[in-house]
Amino acid sequence: MSSIWSTTVRPGGKWSGNISRGRLLRFTALGAGANVSLLFYNAKDLTERYNMPDTLKAQHTSHLTKGNVLMSDNGRSLVSIVDDQLGWHDTICGYTSRAATDAKYGKTTYQELRNEWLRSGQENFAVELVRNGLGVRDLAPVMNLFSKVYCDEQGVMHFSPEHCQAGAAVTLRTDMDVLLVLSNTPNPLDPSGDYPSVPVQIEVLEAEAVQEDDFCLNFRPENRRAYENTQQYYLLQGL
Repeated sequence: MSSIWSTTVRPGGKWSGNISRGRLLRFTALGAGANVSLLFYNAKDLTERYNMPDTLKAQHTSHLTKGNVLMSDNGRSLVSIVDDQLGWHDTICGYTSRAATDAKYGKTTYQELRNEWLRSGQENFAVELVRNGLGVRDLAPVMNLFSKVYCDEQGVMHFSPEHCQAGAAVTLRTDMDVLLVLSNTPNPLDPSGDYPSVPVQIEVLEAEAVQEDDFCLNFRPENRRAYENTQQYYLLQGL
């Protein structure tokens, strides 16, 4: 299937855009050790956005993979994971801050290094949110594509450095019209002392209509309710 649109987000880069429902979003790591932090909002009502606690609680998991849906704070399915070559994407570690980035990789400034300065996830999100009529108060827990973080029996979180290899891909389906905001910045728990330098390709493709035997729809009973809530939302608008 040929893509409608594609772009490559450079290391430290950011991007945001509105994507209509019924599209596929394919993310491909162009190198090992990628991490892309994602935020999702209802493009037609920005007060509705991805709700990490409800998403995890409803699907009895702490990470996301094929079959899972990202639910909004109104109980609707924003996007679904329809294909996944990794089997685990982090939901609990959040994004990097300016202070943490400076402490881990050394202090850099735009004035000294221009586009080579080391950006943080917090700053990237703040810029893109403002561009879309939002602000820092609209920051929320993110989904970190390509990263695996797990907890041991003592509750200590561990990052898996070898989890993402070059060429790994994950595909999401938009179940609503969404505003996607992303930051190609390191996972906060990545132990590497070097700022990861991994570009990520994003492609938008047409998705087939959701059928009754859809894998994500039937992955859990809670998923079906989220799909039904989304369907009702558009039905009441005559869409």
